[in-house]
Amino acid sequence: MIPATGFAGKKVAVFGLGGSGLASAQALVAGGADVVAFDDNAASVAKAAQAGVATADLHGIDWSKVSALLLTPGVPLTHPAPHWSVGVARKAGAEVIGDVELFCRERRRLTPNSPFVAITGTNGKSTTTALIHHLLKSAGRSADLGGNIGTAVMTLTPPRADHAHVVECSSYQIDLAPTLDPRVGVLINVSEDHLDRHGMLEHYAAIKERLVAGVQQDGAAVVGVDDEWCAAAAERIAAKGRAVIRISVRKRLPEGIYAQNGEIFHASGANTWSVARLDGIGSLRGLHNAQNAACAVAATLALGLDAATIQKGLRSFPGLAHRMEQVGRKGPVLFVNDSKATNADSSAQALACFNDMFWIAGGKPKTGGITTLEKFFPRIRKAYLIGEAADDFARTLDGKAAYEITGTLDRAVVLAARDAGASGLKEPVVLLSPACASFDQYRNFEVRGDRFRELVLTLPGIAPVR
Repeated sequence: MIPATGFAGKKVAVFGLGGSGLASAQALVAGGADVVAFDDNAASVAKAAQAGVATADLHGIDWSKVSALLLTPGVPLTHPAPHWSVGVARKAGAEVIGDVELFCRERRRLTPNSPFVAITGTNGKSTTTALIHHLLKSAGRSADLGGNIGTAVMTLTPPRADHAHVVECSSYQIDLAPTLDPRVGVLINVSEDHLDRHGMLEHYAAIKERLVAGVQQDGAAVVGVDDEWCAAAAERIAAKGRAVIRISVRKRLPEGIYAQNGEIFHASGANTWSVARLDGIGSLRGLHNAQNAACAVAATLALGLDAATIQKGLRSFPGLAHRMEQVGRKGPVLFVNDSKATNADSSAQALACFNDMFWIAGGKPKTGGITTLEKFFPRIRKAYLIGEAADDFARTLDGKAAYEITGTLDRAVVLAARDAGASGLKEPVVLLSPACASFDQYRNFEVRGDRFRELVLTLPGIAPVR
């Protein structure tokens, strides 16, 4: 835990007692703050009380004595309307912050130049965060991984000069971190997302930009420039005198790092040299992962890793569960778990990576179905359709790709494994990339992916991919 000492002797209200909220409340208590916390969920309030955090309905407290409101990222700050506690706090003159802000303040107090890497982006931020952490650890560096990727940032090791913190930041967390100042900031990309919480794309993009705009004076802003929002952000940040490392997977850059034909290059002035190769790294297939890898390479170069060490780390990266996760092989057949693909755009990233696919798709449908995936249908040897979307997907595939409505994942895995094994193809792939939410049959995409992995690993003759 990182005790949050900046509020020692001051009263802090906490709303939202999920994982990060409870961790923040405990960090504030450990740092000497007078904490009062609440949540709409009675079980969360009871859990906090058992953990030694004082709880009370925040409607009834004296807000004139509150220095800050610590708001969990899941609670609206601005759109569609600020949570009631935000309005009350601001009226009382209390600042409204989140857990990443607590971390930044404690880091500045303890060791302001420690290697703190913050990562954001609409897509790819979890993979990029995990890859940066893996590259540092495989190089023998001391490093923690946390933030939006799943481990509350205030539960990590306290900042010190020889210890890196690699922190994934959602737009919600950035919005609650007004003094976010990483040594290395990474903005991978920006596309339309979370507009229910940010109102419009311009506002959402501006929040994302703040993460890299706030990098320390002697730090580096790593910015993907393949979309208009990030390209403009890179220009603005550079104009303010910050070091900007531009990233592209679509064009050669005169300055920066770009990926081309499975190779990552570093360009500087008249010189361009190869930093790493991605060919043969199954966990980093596809153009989207080339972008993630290029960003991770840039970040770790900025932290002092050399090209040989980075290449070695890339080759040992296992990938993330449910994101193009290689589960097992049976003869030439590769089984891939991409359960995280809960819409067609996400599935497109996976479908672009393989040529001979036995595709398991379906679940709770999203608007638009799979019509945007038609260009990939010639690569699909057969589709196995599950869940509520099966009939709609069948209509889209009809006459364009072979399919079978299997109904359940259990049946789909058995049939896809049988057909792929009998296909005689050189590199057949059984791919779970549903293009749907999971909620018709599974609690979340993780449970769905776990079930796929379990089914695959129980097939006779399967060899797990480690």
